[in-house]
Amino acid sequence: MGKAFNISLAAFAATGSFLFGYDSGVMTDVIASEDFLEFFHTDTGSAIIGAINSTFSGGAVFGSLMGGLTMDRFGRRKTILIGALIALVGAILQSAAQNLAMILVGRIVAGWAVGLLSMSVPVYQAECAHPRIRGLIVGLSQQMIGVGFIISTWVGYGSSYAAGELSQFQWRFPLAFQALPALMLVSGIMFFPESPRHLIEKDQEEEAMRVLRKLHYDGTNEDWVQREFHEIKTTIAAEKAITAPGWRVMFTVPQWRTRLMHGVAVQVFTQFTGINVIGYYQTQMYNSLGITGNRALLVAGIYNCLGPLANLVFIVFLIDRVGRRRPLLWGTVAIAVALICESAINSRIDPDDPDHGLSIGGVFFIFCVTVIFSWSWGPISWVYMSETMPMQIRARGNAFATGIGNWLVSTFWSQVSPIALKALQWKFYFLFIAWDIVITIPVVYFFFKETKQLSLEEIDVLFGERALGALPRDLNKDELSHPQEQRREDTTV
Repeated sequence: MGKAFNISLAAFAATGSFLFGYDSGVMTDVIASEDFLEFFHTDTGSAIIGAINSTFSGGAVFGSLMGGLTMDRFGRRKTILIGALIALVGAILQSAAQNLAMILVGRIVAGWAVGLLSMSVPVYQAECAHPRIRGLIVGLSQQMIGVGFIISTWVGYGSSYAAGELSQFQWRFPLAFQALPALMLVSGIMFFPESPRHLIEKDQEEEAMRVLRKLHYDGTNEDWVQREFHEIKTTIAAEKAITAPGWRVMFTVPQWRTRLMHGVAVQVFTQFTGINVIGYYQTQMYNSLGITGNRALLVAGIYNCLGPLANLVFIVFLIDRVGRRRPLLWGTVAIAVALICESAINSRIDPDDPDHGLSIGGVFFIFCVTVIFSWSWGPISWVYMSETMPMQIRARGNAFATGIGNWLVSTFWSQVSPIALKALQWKFYFLFIAWDIVITIPVVYFFFKETKQLSLEEIDVLFGERALGALPRDLNKDELSHPQEQRREDTTV
């Protein structure tokens, strides 16, 4: 089946990323509902709103870390299935919430599911992807996150017109809608094959070869498929022979610690672009520009459409050509410039008597951030994180990078942003600008590596040596059946 099946598999798995985008974006419209605010006795600048968003991110931290265990034990597909089932429970709890405690628990459960899906979907896609199109394949995760934001915005916008006895429909229906993609994922994910690398890891070599051929064979590349299978098998055998179980090995082995830090860094720096703060609180930002009510929701809907459109162009035509490092560097510079312009406009505008031209300028630069992000950190953060981890720590490494680098940082910003926006106003943007200039740009320039069009096993070589030192000279030697002896040999080199 080859390329078409490979893309279909990645696109369907990215339904989990759709849930990520939908559940992250839906609260933008929900917290703009007057009925929602009255029902939970709060307002848009309160700590309660911050808690509703931060509990979602907090739940995602634990969901991501849980994925490090389930992916190694049950496989990639079943982990995605578990995440989709948990998402169903979260949707029911949120849409049926009768008090603040219930909505908070629902957000935690939904976050738990999204955390699990956000780290497992890119790994599954990366392990199934052909090296030449891995950017496109894993970039579909970001694409579906964006589509989730779009759908959440327009579902919320349409629901906002419900009134009278149906006023609770404004926020209950958008929260309930997320059950639909969760049901789709539950119904379909097990019809797709397991990752060939996980199958080899579990000594299911015949099935792994069958899956590899289904994913990559085009009728003319039998030799390439055979080489890919041998390379995967060789690398996994070497790593299994000399590795140790558990989480500690990621931090104690220098090569793997370096690669783990790359994965964590790319997720932390993504959060410090400010993109999630805009996603959660953009209606407040538009209010500060004098754009209120349904007009703010309409502008938010347009904003949420721009990112996925830009992302689609980037992953289809550019990511596997221009690589990873250059878009990250130029994207960081461009986002910092856009935020400087945004803060300058906000410093001059009066929300009670806004200048129309300044309001348009403020919206324009917020829109610029999402377009630039979609041409840089958006898709590349998931691609680069999934590429940099070696097989033996890929599940745990991606779990840690997503849970700590992405969701823990997101939890912090989710909690403090509504309060900081209210207190600091335009000065708030300079927190992100300073980080981008002082931290992100130097780290990416000096430490990040270019990984485009390399197989996952070739990336092992790019980062130095494979496994915990070097591949054994002869994989047929008896030493592979004695990992303790092999580890002693490595320590004496």
